[in-house]
Amino acid sequence: MQLCSMRLAVWFAAVVVAVSSHNSRAADDTIPQGELIKFPFAESKIFPGTTRDVSVYVPKQYDPAKPACVYVNQDGVQYNAPAVFDQLIHKGEMPITIGVFVTPGVVKATSNEALPRFNRSFEYDGLGDGYARFVLDELLPAVETKSTADGRAIKLSKDGNDRAIGGASSGAICAFTAAWERPDAFRRVFSAIGTYVGLRGGQNYSTLIRKYEPKPLRVYLEDGSKDLNIYGGDWWMANQAMERSLVFAGYEVTHNWGDGGHNGNHATELFPDAMRWLWKDWPQQIAIGKGSPQIQEILIPGEEWKLVGEGYKFTEGPSVNAKGEVFYNDVGASKTFKLGLDGKVTEFLADSQRGDGQAFGPDGRLYANAGATEQVLAWDDAGKSTVFADGFKGNDLVVRHDGSLFATAPFVAPDSKVWYVSSKGEKKVVDSGLKFANGLCCSPDQTLLYVADSRSHWVYSYQIQADGSLAHKQKYFHLHAPDTADDSGADGVRTDRDGRVWVATRMGLQVCDQPGRVNCIIPTPNGKVSNLTFGGPDFDLLVCTCGDRVYSRRVKVKGANGWDAPNKPGNPRL
Repeated sequence: MQLCSMRLAVWFAAVVVAVSSHNSRAADDTIPQGELIKFPFAESKIFPGTTRDVSVYVPKQYDPAKPACVYVNQDGVQYNAPAVFDQLIHKGEMPITIGVFVTPGVVKATSNEALPRFNRSFEYDGLGDGYARFVLDELLPAVETKSTADGRAIKLSKDGNDRAIGGASSGAICAFTAAWERPDAFRRVFSAIGTYVGLRGGQNYSTLIRKYEPKPLRVYLEDGSKDLNIYGGDWWMANQAMERSLVFAGYEVTHNWGDGGHNGNHATELFPDAMRWLWKDWPQQIAIGKGSPQIQEILIPGEEWKLVGEGYKFTEGPSVNAKGEVFYNDVGASKTFKLGLDGKVTEFLADSQRGDGQAFGPDGRLYANAGATEQVLAWDDAGKSTVFADGFKGNDLVVRHDGSLFATAPFVAPDSKVWYVSSKGEKKVVDSGLKFANGLCCSPDQTLLYVADSRSHWVYSYQIQADGSLAHKQKYFHLHAPDTADDSGADGVRTDRDGRVWVATRMGLQVCDQPGRVNCIIPTPNGKVSNLTFGGPDFDLLVCTCGDRVYSRRVKVKGANGWDAPNKPGNPRL
């Protein structure tokens, strides 16, 4: 409590100093001076009950005919920023930029005898998109309702390349998080004495940066060797770990290390240089780095996601036949669609019996869990079905090269079950006990079964026995879970021919090596993904079901298909 109070006192004192400096800077009359507009903001629905102060810097050169660039700073006005912006804009060293300086939210106490709720750590230190949504959906629209003393309306650019965000300490990690979550909205980050430590998950960034597909960000880092080293971590070491991770992943990053402590002295000195560097070459777009070697092994440079279809209720069950055609279900509409080799989507089944997870068998039929009938139906090319198995309500399934299949049935009490159905239709329960058994697939050599437990951060591994029973059950693949959820939400699972395991999760596609470690995280355009498969004639077209949409993307690797002959990948790097 004493540390929190001290830090708040430091920041608010800095606000007073900076504003006073701005109001007394009449020494150089040749530099046009901007205007500060101040207002309270208490209408947040994302952080309900909070009030905060907002100061908006509008440069003299601003013309409302052209939306201005934006700089957002946490903890209010810092670094003598208005005076710095006056000079840099006047010299043409940064674009015409409107600064938005906002303090953290406080829920006012109900009486003088009660304590307010100070939202600073909650808003700033936590991972997730909450603060970014607050800025984009609530704060900046409120700023655009204001006008200058001479009647100029405030209009802000919506282009992420025209937006920067910054702060110090918790305000710094908050700035990075906003850009990390929404690079479409913020691409330039100023981070001073950043709190990338174990307060609310910030220590994970140095790992996640290395694994995620790179984003178009430019980051300026500042810290001092006498920064905090307390219960939450070592700020000095954490900032260096951030810099090393950003360099490793190919980001455009620079840093300025000093010998100071946890204060704003060094950041204030270098702030003009930081702004010059962050805005250099504007309006040229900030480039996306190459990413880690593991990312480069699977993703094609310049190849982006493409929209296959949209407007569905909920898509699931992407599966591929021997031709490379991909079939997927709109579970809510009880329809099945086909993505042809020509890229066109047609309706395959007008009534799939609420088909869910599905996979093709070696006989060319499409085996699907039918939720409406609680059966496994086998569909032929003409769209006619026969019952292959019944007696359980399946979720996902995988068909092996010998015609047998495994299916998950998570909807029964007291726990989820995994079923085995032989090629003759004989069925038995081969495992139980997972919280919510969901997606599953076999290893490329079809000797191991992988089953995702959605309500944990694990994908289980089993060895398949000759009679279809499972042995040597292990919580094996260790997935990342977002800070905003209690589990990974692991759903569909697929393998490629090199033995990687691809898992659809809340954070995107998590790509694991055979020893069970997440190497890469690939988000989808709309932030959702329930399942995936590899389609196309070469099985190198990644197709993902993403809620109401389906996306595809060409990759360097090829999928391993259950109906195909088993293949043994090379030994993994241990």
